[in-house]
Amino acid sequence: MNQVLEQFCLEGSPLSCAPYGEGHINLTFAVVTDTGRRYILQRLSRVAFADIPGLMENVAMVTGHLAAKCSDPRGCLHLVPTRDNAFFYRDADGEYWRVYDFVEDSLCLQTPESPEDFRQSALAFGRFQHQLSDFPAEKLHETIPNFHNTPDRYRKLRLAVQANRAGRLAEVGPELSFLFYREEKAGTLQHLLEQGRLPLRVTHNDTKLNNVLFDISDRTALCVIDLDTVMPGLVAYDFGDSIRFGASTAAEDETDLTKVGLSLELFEVYARGFIPACGGLSREELESLPLGALTMTLENGMRFLTDYLDGDVYYRISRPGHNLDRCRAQLRLARDMEEKWPLMMEIIRPYMETAG
Repeated sequence: MNQVLEQFCLEGSPLSCAPYGEGHINLTFAVVTDTGRRYILQRLSRVAFADIPGLMENVAMVTGHLAAKCSDPRGCLHLVPTRDNAFFYRDADGEYWRVYDFVEDSLCLQTPESPEDFRQSALAFGRFQHQLSDFPAEKLHETIPNFHNTPDRYRKLRLAVQANRAGRLAEVGPELSFLFYREEKAGTLQHLLEQGRLPLRVTHNDTKLNNVLFDISDRTALCVIDLDTVMPGLVAYDFGDSIRFGASTAAEDETDLTKVGLSLELFEVYARGFIPACGGLSREELESLPLGALTMTLENGMRFLTDYLDGDVYYRISRPGHNLDRCRAQLRLARDMEEKWPLMMEIIRPYMETAG
């Protein structure tokens, strides 16, 4: 890695560079220099991201905007420039690399260890929304076109079904039936956006708990990380993905589906942190939040299934059938959300009644 690292303005010379974290998409390494400074080095996935220069322009603009509003330097990510004063380096093989300052005295959680952990993540993503509420969303590149355009995800699923590249179509009949039965409802948010009934905002679009760093001493949320999918979007996307991942009673790839469901307690905890931290959400946006949870769950189930049919080319897997297991867990969670729909709306209703 030395040839890559020497392109960046590091403090000191690298002593070590070791794999770090549990991300599915990019390759991530922790770097330590002879001055004791630590950095995060990442090789960005060219499979996941077709426009990496545009992606990095988004990251640079957003982190710069956030840095102006954070009193604690650990409150947002800081890119390390290259010696050519760029924010990424492209090597001779066409691979793209970037470096962040390491966020010291921080902790990353894969699942909430207490309701307060989940509330703190809600505060972090709510503040992220609020701090970027005055950033013009139209300046951002759509680095993954139609990322949360759910009708387009259905189009891609149909293409995967027709191609059947991995010869797995016969295994997934029940999953396809489940998803296509809900196609109209799953497209509602996209239709509301197109009709102008929901406003476009700067959104993170991957609001899992493990994309928040916590202060290691008091477990308060420090900053939001993994900004590769920051694009124009709907607040329901960010709320919904947090619920999908953090308010589930089981892991994203749980194989015992009897364990999978929605925790209404955690749904309420997240709403109590996220909604006030956002500030200024309209009644229509608040009403869309439970639908965001259902839509993001269906969409992720669909994405896992599409990748399974395509031969596991997008998500990293650790066992045969891993993407199908992920899909089935998402669909079981979606069914439980449908059964608990009136209770989800009851939790959101008080916020709607006080909205402007």
